Amino acid sequence: MNTFKRLKEFYWPYKGYFFLSILFLLFVSGITVAYPIILQFTIDNVVLAGNYELVPYVALGFFILMAIKAVATYFHQYLGDLFGIKAVYELRDALYRKLQYLPFRYYDNARTGDLMSRLTADVEGFRFFLSFGFAQLINLTMLVGLSMGIMFYYSPSLALITLASMPFLIVTVYQFDKKVHPAFTDIRKSFAGMTTKVQENISGMNTVKSLSKEDFEMGRFDSKNADYKDKYVFTANIWAKYFPLMELIGQISVVVLLGYGGWLVINGVIQPGVLVAFFSLVWYIIGPLMNLGFIVNTFSQSKASGERLLQVLDEDEDIMDKPGAITIDRLKGNVSFDHVSHRYDEEEELALKDVTFFAESGKTIGLIGATGSGKTSVTQLISRFYEPDRGTIKIDGRPIDSYSLKSLRKNIGVVLQESFLFSSSIKDNISYGLPYATMEDIIDAAKRAQAHDFIMEMPDGYDTVLGERGMGLSGGQKQRIAIARAICIDPSILILDDATSAVDMETESKIQAAFREVMKGRTTFIIAHRISSLMHADEILVLEDGEVAERGTHDDLLTNENGQYRRIYDIQFKDRHAVLQEAK
Repeated sequence: MNTFKRLKEFYWPYKGYFFLSILFLLFVSGITVAYPIILQFTIDNVVLAGNYELVPYVALGFFILMAIKAVATYFHQYLGDLFGIKAVYELRDALYRKLQYLPFRYYDNARTGDLMSRLTADVEGFRFFLSFGFAQLINLTMLVGLSMGIMFYYSPSLALITLASMPFLIVTVYQFDKKVHPAFTDIRKSFAGMTTKVQENISGMNTVKSLSKEDFEMGRFDSKNADYKDKYVFTANIWAKYFPLMELIGQISVVVLLGYGGWLVINGVIQPGVLVAFFSLVWYIIGPLMNLGFIVNTFSQSKASGERLLQVLDEDEDIMDKPGAITIDRLKGNVSFDHVSHRYDEEEELALKDVTFFAESGKTIGLIGATGSGKTSVTQLISRFYEPDRGTIKIDGRPIDSYSLKSLRKNIGVVLQESFLFSSSIKDNISYGLPYATMEDIIDAAKRAQAHDFIMEMPDGYDTVLGERGMGLSGGQKQRIAIARAICIDPSILILDDATSAVDMETESKIQAAFREVMKGRTTFIIAHRISSLMHADEILVLEDGEVAERGTHDDLLTNENGQYRRIYDIQFKDRHAVLQEAK
C-alpha cells in the first residue's frame, strides 16, 4: 500500500465522498446478506409451518428491502465515482504541472508516447481502483464477515466444515497476486513503448513517405504490437491457470456443504431452510473470495500505474528559483561567462570547456562553428535551461540564478532552429509570450519578422487557425511567425538559434534588415551557419569542440588566413562565386 500512501494527498481531501459511499455500501451489503435469512424464514416458518397468511407480509418486506438497496446502490456508485474522478483531476493536474517545470535534462531522455501513456492510461488505471476496486474490497470483507457470522449462528459445526477449504483459496489468491503484479507492470511499459512508436510515426510521417519506408515502419510497429500482445497473453495465462483453481476450491466447499448439511437435515439437527440459507451464504463467501482475484488484478494494475506516476512526480526539479531570488521587470542585458564548463550527462564529454566572454548591453554576438561545437549550449545556459558544471554566468553583474526563472526568461526572446507553433490562430501564436498584447503590437512584430504580407494572404488573416505543429505553412513561414513571437515580448536579450535557416536568401536579407532595428538596445546572440547572418555582429565567437577557438569582428577574423572562420568564409563565398560564374 506504500504507493497509495504516497499518493494520499490527491485523494484524501475528498475522503468525505468515499466515506459516504461506504456508508451506503453498508446498506447494500447488509440487505444482501438478509436475503438468505428471509429465505430461511419463508421455508421454515411460513411454508413448512403452514403460515401462508404471512406470505404477503414477507413479499412486502422483501420489496421494501429491494427498493432501499436500489437507492443505496445508486448513491454508493455515484459517490464512489465522484471520489475517484475528483482525486485523479488533482493528480492529473499535478502531473501536468510537474511536466511544465521539469528541466530540459529530463526531456532529453523522455519519450513523448510514454509520457502520454502515463497521463492517460495510468491515471485512469489508478482512478478505477479508487472508484471501484477499493470499495469492492470493503464490500468483499463485509459480505464474508457477515455471512460467516450468520453461518456460525445457524450451525457452528456446518460452518466450520464448509469453510475448511477457504484458507487454501486465500493462499491461491495470494500466489496469484505475486505473479500478476509484475506482469501488469510489464504490460504498462509495453503499452508506453507502443504509444511512443505511434506518436513518432505520426510526427515523422513526411519523412516516412518521402523515403517510402511505410513497410519498414509497419515492421517496427508490428514488433511493438507483438510485444504488447505477448505480455497480455502471458498475463491472461496466469489468470487462466489460477481462476479455475479458485473455482474448484469453492466447488469443494459446496459439495461438502450439501453432503454434511443434508445429513444434518435428515437427522433433524437443522431445518431445511437453514441448509438453503447456508447454500446462499456460502456463495456470498466463495463469490467474493473468487472475485478477490479480479480485485487483486485491479489493485495490481492500479499499483503499477501509481508507481509509474510517482516516477514523474519524484523527478527532481533541479532548475528552480533559489531562496531569495529577485523578480525584475527589465534587464539591461549585460551578459558575462566566466570560465564556464558544461556537460549534458556525466558519461559524456564536456559540451563547453572554460568559456569566457562578455556581451555588453545592446551588442550583437555571433556564434559559429561545426555541429556539436557548443553554440546552442551557450544560449541554453543563458536561459537557465541547464546549469553549468563549473564557472559563473552573470547578467547585469548578478549570477543568473539570483533572478527568478520567470522574470529571467521573460526578458529573453528565443527563436529556435526548429520552430514550434501551436494548433491555434496565428494571432495567438505571436502573442503567446504576451497574452495581453494589442493587435497593433502583434502586427508590428509580424511586420518586423517579414511575416505580415503572407499572413494577410491567408483566408482569415491573423485569425487563421494553424494545423498541428503549424501544418499548412512552409518552413520559412513558420520560422518568421516564431521570430515575430520572440519580438512581441520586447526582450532585453534576443537569441536567434539559426533562426533564418529555413528561409531563402532574399527573405533572409529582409529579416536581417528588420533585425537591425529590433536589435537596437538589445543584447543579441545569433547562432548561424551562414556567415552572411553574422557579418554585422559586434563580436563573433568561433567555437570548436566546446572551446572558443577564435573571437573578433568579421573583418578581424578574415585576416587570419589559417583560422576556421576564414576557411568557412572561403567555402561559402567561393561556392557562391562559382554559382554566379556558371549563371553568366
